[in-house]
Amino acid sequence: MIHIKTREEIELMRESALIVSKTLGEIAKAVKPGVTTLQLDKIAEECIRDHGAIPGFLGLYDFPNTLCMSPNSQVVHGIPNNDPLKEGDIISIDCGALKNGFYGDHAYTFAVGEIDSETEKLLQVTKESLYVGIREFKINNRVGDVGYAIQKYCEDHGYGVVRELVGHGLGKKMHEDPEMPNYGKRGRGKKFVEGMVVAIEPMINMGTHRIQQHNDGWTITTLDNKPSAHFEHDVAIVDGKPELLSTFAYIYDALGIKSNEEDEFRQNALVL
Repeated sequence: MIHIKTREEIELMRESALIVSKTLGEIAKAVKPGVTTLQLDKIAEECIRDHGAIPGFLGLYDFPNTLCMSPNSQVVHGIPNNDPLKEGDIISIDCGALKNGFYGDHAYTFAVGEIDSETEKLLQVTKESLYVGIREFKINNRVGDVGYAIQKYCEDHGYGVVRELVGHGLGKKMHEDPEMPNYGKRGRGKKFVEGMVVAIEPMINMGTHRIQQHNDGWTITTLDNKPSAHFEHDVAIVDGKPELLSTFAYIYDALGIKSNEEDEFRQNALVL
């Protein structure tokens, strides 16, 4: 069952999403060679709680930490540990927050220091595919339209699109209907209507789309151990069009990146 949100509920969800965005901005300042993912996890938990929210992942389905931290060939759901990040790594950081009864859920893949050009391209294309998919999240389109757009864009670049892991509806629960695969056929699946809120999150591999789960019950890696990238936004349908609730602006501010990539998905300018 899809839970449609009122305008007031969407604004509450925007607050939760932006808490996650601000947390990822704080994380962006700290991602560098030598830092451990457990250190980053502590920064995130403190930031979320300082904003009057609760870490959305901590204890969810018994997950042990605030952040899912997935370096290099890890796709998603990596558990923070004491291993230091190294120059040339990439790391997908997925974060959630619960405030006013609603979840925010948002992810970004960071470069650790300088990375090789091949991996840089993977990150670029994966992030671009996120916006390609978001453009299709509009009234009267269907789930398959978003998945098809992401799949085609990434496969045209020679990348593998993970099948087993998908985006999802978002609201009072972290995972609501509908599931939002990053692959599909146009015109298939549930129809989008005003007030829907989803998390769209391409998970794209440099090589094969095939993955494997590790014995810890959480960590997912690519089957060929090539790198994987993951970017995620929370999006609502407002006035028939996609409206971003989350933002990468805090990350870009921390990293000194200039971008207008989100402008087309905002009815009002984001004030930092």
